[in-house]
Amino acid sequence: MTRFAYVNGRYETQSAASVSIEDRGYQFADGVYEVVALWNGCPIDLLGHMDRLERSMAEVQFPNPPSRMALKVIARELVRLNRIRTGILYIQINRGAAPRNHPFPGDHINCSVVMTVRHGLGPSDTEIENGVALKVEEDQRWRRRDIKTIGLLPNVLTKQAAKSVGAFEALLVNPDGTVTEASAANVWLVDAGGDLVTRPLGLDILGGITRARVMALAADAGRKVREATFTLDQVLAAREVFLTGTTTFVLPVTKIDHTVIANGHPGEIACDLRDRYQAFLNAHEPDTSWHVG
Repeated sequence: MTRFAYVNGRYETQSAASVSIEDRGYQFADGVYEVVALWNGCPIDLLGHMDRLERSMAEVQFPNPPSRMALKVIARELVRLNRIRTGILYIQINRGAAPRNHPFPGDHINCSVVMTVRHGLGPSDTEIENGVALKVEEDQRWRRRDIKTIGLLPNVLTKQAAKSVGAFEALLVNPDGTVTEASAANVWLVDAGGDLVTRPLGLDILGGITRARVMALAADAGRKVREATFTLDQVLAAREVFLTGTTTFVLPVTKIDHTVIANGHPGEIACDLRDRYQAFLNAHEPDTSWHVG
């Protein structure tokens, strides 16, 4: 089946789509992005993703950002053209094309807008049933991790390091021993008292859309959530550990390096939150999910 992409005003086959070789996203990683889950034809938490995308564009000072209404119209048509039911929508906004020079090129440049979609979403049945392993890696990313920038080489390298030893993800740790997040997910633990703990928002982590949703689901279930920093030692000794993210949903962690977490099986609280998140996905309706914000 032919796959279509959107690039700067045109829907084209993905094999033919292209941007200028002087696009600043290509030359400087001068761009931001969002990944939106598509479930039964519905965008999940679209309002949160659009809010975060606009924040990212403002933080990197794009002078002429596209409107969220235009982006939603483009995205919905792209999903229709590709006949996607369950998958992901990828949105990338670059500063635009200009002769290569480090300073911003000026307000006369229009942003580049690229969108693609692909089928498939969520962890495998085996990963859900057994949980996943993490590999500890030093967090060497830049200091503005709160911006969802396309400059992801450190994330790529740590994710590959995890894959090379058969782990699902990299657990990123600062030199002082505090955990930030994973290369592409937020990290949670359940402490001895049954409280959920995840790192507070700030410059050190990306404010995950699924993270926010799971916090709300946990509150609805009467579970206590604390936003606090925690160390690698605390994670290794936790009652449960799990990840949240657009493509991971709620995914239990059962091993970190050579340490088995608790009894080595997905924890009760993580499994309950996973089921609640799945129910949240299933409750979406195509006619209303696009009409937000």
